[in-house]
Amino acid sequence: MARARQFDFFSAQRCTILNMRKVTVPLRTKQRNTQVPVFVEKDENGFYVVGCPLFEGCYSQGKTLDEALRNIREVIRLVAEERRNRDILRTYHPKEVSLHTITL
Repeated sequence: MARARQFDFFSAQRCTILNMRKVTVPLRTKQRNTQVPVFVEKDENGFYVVGCPLFEGCYSQGKTLDEALRNIREVIRLVAEERRNRDILRTYHPKEVSLHTITL
């Protein structure tokens, strides 16, 4: 089993792949097929670590990108069962989502 670690979106040393995707999550609530942004990072051990910035502590990982995305969908489904997170999903309607990188 892969080790758990705190996800760091902005780690320049560890990040070999960092991109942002929209993931469609079929929910058990009224917000079906809602698209939410997720960040994907390939860590130093080759695992894909995924986080959803809409929800606090919403992270997952997988050996492959497909596995990581399947896992984050399940995590999002679980956190979306909480009333506060359902409210976030209901009011989340961005016209555009983008990720930019800068050099420090």
